[in-house]
Amino acid sequence: MNREVLKDCKRVVIKIGTNSIMKSPTEVDYHKIDRLSFVCSSLQQQGKEVILVSSGAVGVGASTLKMDEYPSAVAEQQALASVGQSALMSLYSRFFQHYEQYVGQILMTRDIINYPNSSNNCNIAINSLLSKNIIPIINENDAVSVDESGHCTKFGENDTLAAVVAELVEADLLIIMSDVDGLYDSNPHTDPTASLIPFVGEIDTDVLSMAGGAGSVFSTGGMETKLKAAQKMMGINKSMIITSAENPNIIFDILNGEEVGTLFKKDEAELLLQGDD
Repeated sequence: MNREVLKDCKRVVIKIGTNSIMKSPTEVDYHKIDRLSFVCSSLQQQGKEVILVSSGAVGVGASTLKMDEYPSAVAEQQALASVGQSALMSLYSRFFQHYEQYVGQILMTRDIINYPNSSNNCNIAINSLLSKNIIPIINENDAVSVDESGHCTKFGENDTLAAVVAELVEADLLIIMSDVDGLYDSNPHTDPTASLIPFVGEIDTDVLSMAGGAGSVFSTGGMETKLKAAQKMMGINKSMIITSAENPNIIFDILNGEEVGTLFKKDEAELLLQGDD
């Protein structure tokens, strides 16, 4: 699959998970946040429009309060999220300002998307920030979102949130940064013979069968949620890439058309068939 088309991507959503910005439940990876801030700021300077979807409120909250593990009670998790979201944005603001880049926070719940007026207002808010050269940093509002019968305001994990945001703002590309290099034909953590799949043109049962469970104790998403996000992006004829979060500089390579991670893009032959209908 020729990736030259990625060079022309103007609006990019980048998602990074809790596991990628935390070294442990009590230690934030400051170097990772700094590198991510540098990359996003550089892309903005190059004329790209960058939207960052960042998990980590509960993890940073646990770090701030010097906790060894996450609490099991929902109320305590929400308290951690409240403390952690403030601390997380403080970190991002500090590192982004080092590169003379302003950021703005947007916290979302699922019901925003479910109501047209709310969805439209959210879109206007994001575009207003972008028009002022401000990078929106989006997270789920974990401190108040709930998951109960008849009233579900939780996205559950930020892979879904990132795809929803990408669709809402009509982004050209969604980049999901993970603790693996992309989609493998088997679990690379347990199978040394696992092979990276560079391109997926259709998500069928064979591809879905490659999804494992959640990646770590820090994160709520696994490969399955990433594939669902890819389905959403391909459904609107947009592209998505899963790649390693180890070195955020890899985003430069992606937008330079290099073969990095796994690219999910609807097969050109299928698009031609759709055009004939």
